[in-house]
Amino acid sequence: MSSQRADAAIGAGNEEPTDAELQARDTVASGRGKPGGRKSGTPPERRLSLFTRFWRDKPLLLLAVPGVVLVVLFHYIPLLGNVIAFKDYQPYLGIWEAPWVGLENFEIIFNGDPYFLNALKNTLIISLVQIVFVFPVPIALALLLNSLLGEKIKRVVQSILYLPHFMSWVIVVAIFQHMLGNAGLYNTWARQNDFFTMNIIGEPSLFIPLITSQIIWKDAGWGTIIFLAAISRVDLDLYEAVAVDGGGRLRQLWHVTLPAIRGVIILLLILRLGDALTVGFEQIFLQQGPVGLEASEVLDTYVYNRGIVGGNWGASAAVGLVKGLVGTALVLGANKIAHIFGERGVYSTKD
Repeated sequence: MSSQRADAAIGAGNEEPTDAELQARDTVASGRGKPGGRKSGTPPERRLSLFTRFWRDKPLLLLAVPGVVLVVLFHYIPLLGNVIAFKDYQPYLGIWEAPWVGLENFEIIFNGDPYFLNALKNTLIISLVQIVFVFPVPIALALLLNSLLGEKIKRVVQSILYLPHFMSWVIVVAIFQHMLGNAGLYNTWARQNDFFTMNIIGEPSLFIPLITSQIIWKDAGWGTIIFLAAISRVDLDLYEAVAVDGGGRLRQLWHVTLPAIRGVIILLLILRLGDALTVGFEQIFLQQGPVGLEASEVLDTYVYNRGIVGGNWGASAAVGLVKGLVGTALVLGANKIAHIFGERGVYSTKD
């Protein structure tokens, strides 16, 4: 009846109904208070209780229990050991018997210990180089692999690129030493053919390019897995739409592929910033001998050399604690910046 009265009121004036009148008529006919609102008579959705959701997801939660236990045992409980950063810790005394020294162990950071400053400088330089030159390589490789038309060729190339990841750093460093060392294959060939020789492994000025090339060779192929997975989820209709508009492969890459994987790129970049002060202990420690500590000492090796070798456990723990806090701050800050630019980042408080 209400709808009929609305139609009669509109037709009485022999005028075309306005958009507002049509919207009002539809609202009255459908029984909605607002466009898009809940229909009258429909009961509101009831929020499930915590116990109900727990019981509903019980199989998934049980599957997650072993992983949670491992994380708690090997990641969270060991955090309690950071208390030695505030003690004069000695292994024969134990954590609880060691005397408290307050912030004395942090003096090497605040007073500018030259060895610590050298390690910090090298760490920041290596981290910056890795973000600029190493981080984009898996993205470029994923885009190139995605452009390969033959699936067999793509699988073969992927297998070749993935293989170095499964080698330990001991093997990788040994390979580079046999290739580029003073008595390596290159220098041996150069001496036999009267070419110039260069001990790349033992040259301090080439240490950063050397470890950067090693990281790219070892892990760049493995890093393409996540980006290839993200690219595979792109709707093929988007590529066809760009092609219909006359766009070639470059425009498809710029307007479809890169925007589709932008969230993954930002997520991994934020996580990489969290490890900005961790640049690889094993890789660098194995190559410190030929180049010396001046060029190769980083925070990870500084903690080892000063703590385990030098016996200054408290100061090393203080450096490690500050490094972890800085990494956490970088992740939180970068994640906040991602939210400002409309990206989800690592987590979102709106979820």
